[in-house]
Amino acid sequence: MNIVIAPDSYKGSLTAIEVGTTIQKAFLSEFPQASIEVIPMADGGEGTLDAFIYAVGGERVPIEVTGPLGDKIETEYGVLNDRKTVVIEIAKIVGLPMVPPEKRDPYKTTSYGIGEVIIHAMEKGYRQFIIGLGGSATNDGGLGMLQALGAAFIDSNGQIVKPFGEFVKEIAIADFSSLHPLVKECQFQIASDVDNPLCGERGASHVFGPQKGATPRQVFELDKALDHYANVIEKKIGKSYKNVKGAGAAGGLGYAFLLLGGKMMSGSRIVAEVTQLEEKIKKADWVITGEGQSDFQTLYGKVPSYVAAISRQYEAKPILISGGFGTGYEQLYENFVSCHSITNGPMSLEQCMEQAKELLFTQAKNVARLIRAASVKKV
Repeated sequence: MNIVIAPDSYKGSLTAIEVGTTIQKAFLSEFPQASIEVIPMADGGEGTLDAFIYAVGGERVPIEVTGPLGDKIETEYGVLNDRKTVVIEIAKIVGLPMVPPEKRDPYKTTSYGIGEVIIHAMEKGYRQFIIGLGGSATNDGGLGMLQALGAAFIDSNGQIVKPFGEFVKEIAIADFSSLHPLVKECQFQIASDVDNPLCGERGASHVFGPQKGATPRQVFELDKALDHYANVIEKKIGKSYKNVKGAGAAGGLGYAFLLLGGKMMSGSRIVAEVTQLEEKIKKADWVITGEGQSDFQTLYGKVPSYVAAISRQYEAKPILISGGFGTGYEQLYENFVSCHSITNGPMSLEQCMEQAKELLFTQAKNVARLIRAASVKKV
């Protein structure tokens, strides 16, 4: 029997690798002779770098850069084993969990450190980048990143604009002539499953601003500022990107990467292509996937939905094992043979997260036993 395990992380409790290896251990206890391969997945957010390094190999490059609050932090980026491709996970540089809840304020955060990482990699000779675009604490439209890369943003008094969200509205002049010359040689694949534009009711500020600490008043002001920012830039370059799908990803970092010639792609698709997920599913009898919480939104391009679609294409049978279910989860039965939550009784979210590994092992073992029973032919 061939089994592929391709889950996303259970955010806040288990990484995709931990989810995958826990399910693998449970299945091996019931199918010790089976071929069981773990392929950790991600959609561009938290865990993207880990998924790539685990699946295809490579190295982690430690680096000190500017964090989301403007102070120096220790972080990393990855170089895949082709020795050509750099993976940058935005959540590791300006991620929301890096900012304490009491300090979350998109006026006070910056994407500057991302530009510093790109420069470091470029100066080491790398030109191919995969950008895991999700989970940011920022809403500066990529202002900080572009400044780190050499772009100049000037206010009406002729002063350089500070690289934080609250100063986006002050930009009067945008000048890209001083951009680092190596940027033009780079290719940026943007791994994101967010299709929001930069501005408006579905834009970065309105949809994602509140979870980053923005007050209702700030949401309005930030959206207005990003619209102004884009208008100044687009008047200068003669092209418009603010309404492109994904421009609003990661507080507008999607927009900034589009300015650099980046190509928006499904995060799940990029991870699947690099890890050769499709080739492995072709040989599979069963495919196990999952995520922290599954609901009707899972159907809109999230990892389990993407994995299930490939599975059905090759007549492999997909099963979903997630941390919990939310609104509209019943719709998922059209995509999966069966759907399972790891909770085994009344418990709080905190209890479920604390016991996630044990609960997952038990549920995966139960699923494996059902598959084993179904596989036994009657004499």
